[in-house]
Amino acid sequence: MQYSQTAKKLTAEEKLKLLVSFGTRISAEIRLDLLLNSIAQQITQILNVGRCIIFLIDEDKQELWSKIVQGKGLAYTEIRMPLKTQGITSHVAQTGETINLHNAYEDPRFSMAIDMVTDFRTHSLLAIPLKNNAGKVLGVFQVLNKADGLPFDHNDEGILLLLSTLASSSIEIATLYQELYGAQLETLYRLAITAEYRDQQDTRSHLKNISIITYLLAGALGMSKHDMEVIKNASPLHDIGKVALADNILLKPGKLTPEEFNKMKEHTIYGGKILEGAKSKILQVAYKMSLYHHEKWNGSGYPKGLKGEEIPLEARIVTVADVFDALCQFRVYKSAWRPEDAYEYILQESGKSFDPRIVAAFKKIYHTIRKLYLPSKATLVQESQEQKSSVPTEQTIRQATQE
Repeated sequence: MQYSQTAKKLTAEEKLKLLVSFGTRISAEIRLDLLLNSIAQQITQILNVGRCIIFLIDEDKQELWSKIVQGKGLAYTEIRMPLKTQGITSHVAQTGETINLHNAYEDPRFSMAIDMVTDFRTHSLLAIPLKNNAGKVLGVFQVLNKADGLPFDHNDEGILLLLSTLASSSIEIATLYQELYGAQLETLYRLAITAEYRDQQDTRSHLKNISIITYLLAGALGMSKHDMEVIKNASPLHDIGKVALADNILLKPGKLTPEEFNKMKEHTIYGGKILEGAKSKILQVAYKMSLYHHEKWNGSGYPKGLKGEEIPLEARIVTVADVFDALCQFRVYKSAWRPEDAYEYILQESGKSFDPRIVAAFKKIYHTIRKLYLPSKATLVQESQEQKSSVPTEQTIRQATQE
């Protein structure tokens, strides 16, 4: 009989030490995915099992879900199932009872679906309800296959119940934090839409593209996952200052007069004023982006004429993403460019408008970015008809890149 867990059997003293450190480690983490991953890793080690899965109840969707699966074949794969079914996990979640199976395949409630797609054979199974202090079931802790080949006993049940009790408060706090963080991101995104929708036919597409491109650029530059996420979530706010611009300037289909162009440039100042002094890390990054995303590497940009490394890195990143997507999007004064033409423009402006290091990163990820602009069959005929009118001109370049 083969098991995926090959670690040595822990002594009683080693288990005690792991239990003592368990509470300390989980109390220090408020990010839900990382918390659940840490819990699952420790449970796998303490009980010496082949797999640990932590399911939480999604009350809105009436589902059980898990992204945290320790063991062979399912690492970081999301699983979802209806809450009200006849399965083992659903039964534990609905009743709050513990289920201990010595031979899972002999129980008619056990589903072999996950085993079949992950090359894993479940033998013994122990499922414990995860309850909060009020006794409400939050989810299910499930462990499979003890490494010694024996079935789970009452001692294992007791340990897993203890771990679930210790973990419940941390999971509730992390879940609340995730909900609040999600609400913050939604608020920021909707705030960004208020600035963009006035001069965009497809606001959501533009904001989505900016977020994806800045995220990929940050990754290509070697930034941490956390910094990549911050830049991605801050980037839609780069043009928040447009809320202060008059329609006759923002929506003008023709060339701006010098006076109008000076007014247009003020959206960077307005954006900086709106976001100045923010306490949130995302808004602090958005402040730099909104104020400095029209600065140029050679010092010819605005509002302060910063040059080279004087321009915050976050602003240099969003500048490349914004200009590329602006050129590829329809505007009232121009047709959408072909991505190949916009790409060539980005390369040509390396060392002039753009940081050469970021242009080099853009080249690395262009094959991925290009997929964002693949046309649907419905637009192919229209694009063919518009191709002659979409040839880049000096005026459209200037207006697209300066707004």
